[in-house]
Amino acid sequence: MTTPEQRRRSITELVTKHGGLSVEELATHLEVSASTVRRDLTNLAERNLVERTHGGAVPVTNVGVERPFNRRFVQHLERKQAIAERAVEEIPEGHVVYFDAGTTTMQVAKETPDDGSTIVVTSSPLLLPQLSREDGTVKLTGGEFRNETKALVGPTTEDYIRNSNFDLAFIGVNGIEPNGMLSAPNESEAKIKELAVKHSTRTIVVTVVQKFGEQSFRRFGSIDDIDLLITDERVPDEYRDLFEDTELVESVFDSAVHD
Repeated sequence: MTTPEQRRRSITELVTKHGGLSVEELATHLEVSASTVRRDLTNLAERNLVERTHGGAVPVTNVGVERPFNRRFVQHLERKQAIAERAVEEIPEGHVVYFDAGTTTMQVAKETPDDGSTIVVTSSPLLLPQLSREDGTVKLTGGEFRNETKALVGPTTEDYIRNSNFDLAFIGVNGIEPNGMLSAPNESEAKIKELAVKHSTRTIVVTVVQKFGEQSFRRFGSIDDIDLLITDERVPDEYRDLFEDTELVESVFDSAVHD
C-alpha cells in the first residue's frame, strides 16, 4: 500500500515531468480523490517542493528560469486549443493581425480563418506554417532568433513593430501578478510584447488560468493595457476586480467539454 509520503513523492515527480498538472490530472494519475491531492499539494508547497497554482501545481522555479519550449508546447494542450477556438472569433475580415510568439498563440494561429482577406504578422518563425494561406499575406518581423522560445527579438524586430500599426494583437504571457502586471522571462521578449500592445488598436491576451499568480523576470504591461483576456477556467476571485475596464472571457475549456 502506498504511504502518503510515497504519494507526495510521486506528485512531485509528475509535476516536474509534465511541467505542471491540475488537481484532476494528478488524481487520475494516482487514482485518489481530488481532496487528497489538494492536501498533498498544500503539504508539498509548504516544503517548497512544488508551487501551487489555481487548480493545480507547477515545478518550483524562480522568476529567471524558463521552462523548455517543447515541454510548454504539450502542457495544457487541449485547454490552449479551446482558448484558440474562442479567440479566432475576434478576428474580423480584412484586418492586420499580429501574433506574438508562444505556445498558446500558436494554437490561435492554427485556427485562424483562411479567407485570404487578413494580413498576419508574427515574430515567431514557428507560426508561419500555421498562418500561411494560399491567398493570404503573412509577414515575418525579422530579427535575432531566440532558441528558448523560438521567437525573433532584438532591434530589427523592435523597429518593425514600432513602424507598424495593427488592428489586433494576440499576446501570450508567462505570469499575471496579483496587482495585474503582466510579465515575461526575458527583457528582449518583454520589449516586443510591450511594443505590440502599444501599436495595436485592440489587444487580446490568451492564456491558461495557471499563469495567474506566477511571476517572470520582466514586466511589459498590465491588465489595464489590454482589451480582452481569454482563458480556460474561471479566474480566481482575488483577480476579478482587475477586470473593471478589461473584457474577460473565461471557462472556455469547460464550455468546450460540455458542448
